[in-house]
Amino acid sequence: MAETQQEGGPERVLYAITDSGRAELERWLNAVEPSAPYVASPLFARVAVAGKAADGYLLRQREAHLARMRELTAEKASGAPAQVLAADYALQHLDADLRWIETALARMKEHNDA
Repeated sequence: MAETQQEGGPERVLYAITDSGRAELERWLNAVEPSAPYVASPLFARVAVAGKAADGYLLRQREAHLARMRELTAEKASGAPAQVLAADYALQHLDADLRWIETALARMKEHNDA
């Protein structure tokens, strides 16, 4: 549904959600996202392919993650609620990656020392 409106400026189109649109939005908001059965990421793929050279890559990736986490933390200070939630989401994913990076580095060290 749409209407046009003009109040002291250019004509504007105002949109309104229909009843069927509202029902679809409600259905979408109530649907639970399924967990991915497998994790596939460029980070994991590079480590798997790099083999013994992965240590250097992981150390560089850790530094990049930490830098991005600092940026996101700074953005949260002045962000709107939706921006803060988006930053929290990204920060927690980066934190999970960092924990995996530390685990991968430890496992590779164990393997190389054996």
